[in-house]
Amino acid sequence: MDYSLPLHIANFSTLFVCSVLKFPQMWVLFRAKSAAGVSLNSLLLELVGFIVFVSYQMYYNYPPPTYLEYPILITQDVILLLLILHYNGNMKHGLIYAAVFVGGWKLLTLEKWIIDLAMSLCTFISAGSKLAQLQCLWRSKNSGQVSTLTWGLASYTCMVLIRFVAMTILNLWVTFTVIYYKPSAKKQD
Repeated sequence: MDYSLPLHIANFSTLFVCSVLKFPQMWVLFRAKSAAGVSLNSLLLELVGFIVFVSYQMYYNYPPPTYLEYPILITQDVILLLLILHYNGNMKHGLIYAAVFVGGWKLLTLEKWIIDLAMSLCTFISAGSKLAQLQCLWRSKNSGQVSTLTWGLASYTCMVLIRFVAMTILNLWVTFTVIYYKPSAKKQD
């Protein structure tokens, strides 16, 4: 079976979803005029992860279609960061965050080992982002300003990868089971 068409559809739909991913969250914050329940730490970690990933892809000259959604996500996260800072009354911190992110972005590509190390930590940074949002929700017991649609769309964008990971695990399981039950050379007599 040719998997190229379903893969292209999955890639295109993921790119499309990423291009509007944070819009529902922005709308919820804009309407509520509050960022209660939305974790600033989660957003900052997510931004770091996105910046590391796109920097790595660019540093090693990957084709733009392999990372096209990340500049779009970074732009949306920056807008979301400004909304959170605005509604929390901390807009003056925006300049500090901008300086840290731009400086960090430049630092990542100073040496090959720096970008390689950062990329190896990217999954942990991303996981930390999700855990920070969960912690914020558990502490505040308030999800009123957190967009269900944004998190649902984010889950969709990960489903394609999860499918491949699940299939890899199952294929390995079958492989090891075949090896386990394979008659040894002595038993074949």
